[in-house]
Amino acid sequence: MRLGINLGYWGAGMDGDNLAVAQEADRLGYDVCWAAEAYGSDAPTVLAWVAAKTERIDVGSAIMQIPARQPAMTAMTAATLDSLTGGRFRLGLGVSGPQVSEGWYGVKFDKPLARTREYVEIVRKAMFRERLTHEGEHWTLPLPGGPGKPIKLTVHPEREHIPLYIAAIGPKNLEQTGEIADGALLIFPSAAHLEETALRHIRAGREKAGLTMDGFDVCPTVPLALGDDVDALADVFRPYTALYVGGMGSRKQNFYNQLAQRMGYEKEAAEIQDKYLAGDKAGAAAAVPQSLIDQTALLGPVERIAERMTAYAEAGVTTLTLAPAGFTLDERVAALRAGVEAMERAGLA
Repeated sequence: MRLGINLGYWGAGMDGDNLAVAQEADRLGYDVCWAAEAYGSDAPTVLAWVAAKTERIDVGSAIMQIPARQPAMTAMTAATLDSLTGGRFRLGLGVSGPQVSEGWYGVKFDKPLARTREYVEIVRKAMFRERLTHEGEHWTLPLPGGPGKPIKLTVHPEREHIPLYIAAIGPKNLEQTGEIADGALLIFPSAAHLEETALRHIRAGREKAGLTMDGFDVCPTVPLALGDDVDALADVFRPYTALYVGGMGSRKQNFYNQLAQRMGYEKEAAEIQDKYLAGDKAGAAAAVPQSLIDQTALLGPVERIAERMTAYAEAGVTTLTLAPAGFTLDERVAALRAGVEAMERAGLA
């Protein structure tokens, strides 16, 4: 099992610290550094900056949003970043959610699976430097009846195959991800529930494509907080968990809420959502079970973190991406170092 780091969103007042964290992760031998985008900072700009200031760590988008860019533009960006970084770029894609897709980008959030499949087909074709043609439900290239013609990417990526990941939560999306991608970006992963909530669906997709799990990167993001008081550490993540389980998406369409339900927290997930959507964010955070946070984060001293890392490795995780918590840069760097020490204690390094 390899280690990664997720810097989250840029522009939240910790940009200098984020760069220092990425540089420390590079020095410590972390495998990949991911950056996110929603409706603030964009991932490619951040990744170019981080790559220019680091030496060996891969940089990856977790995610570049599908409704934000035409697929050919995404292929151009991926090829450019791979070339500039000397082959250190990983392309992570996702459909985002209905509020962002329709409210920010003006793109209808419909048929996300079919849209993702077509998008990946076009991106891959362009990155392989084929003359770009596509006839589908969502894209037709070139447009018929006009002056457009099949065009080939002029940039040569550093690698013939740029790793492509998809952020997936629901069973059908997970299955399709196993079928068409090189890796899955997961969130709120529980080692105890990983097989039933994710891996069996990914495996079904791999089998559909005539593939095994060999070479497929199972890559969940897990918050990490270092300390002796596990309950107090869990409280740090209550607002974060409540935001996703309670407030991401609508009442009918919240993928994170549905995931919590599949992990056995049906009643709790409903209560968190009810309170969050009613404006009671503090009440929603208080309603988050400590066990849910503890199952989906690495909390405690190094010895306990090592035990939990072993559980993730045994469950089938191949790259464990850490989101190190801390109010200061020193605390975040200490969490980074604890991640490496825990891996060594567990015999996973």
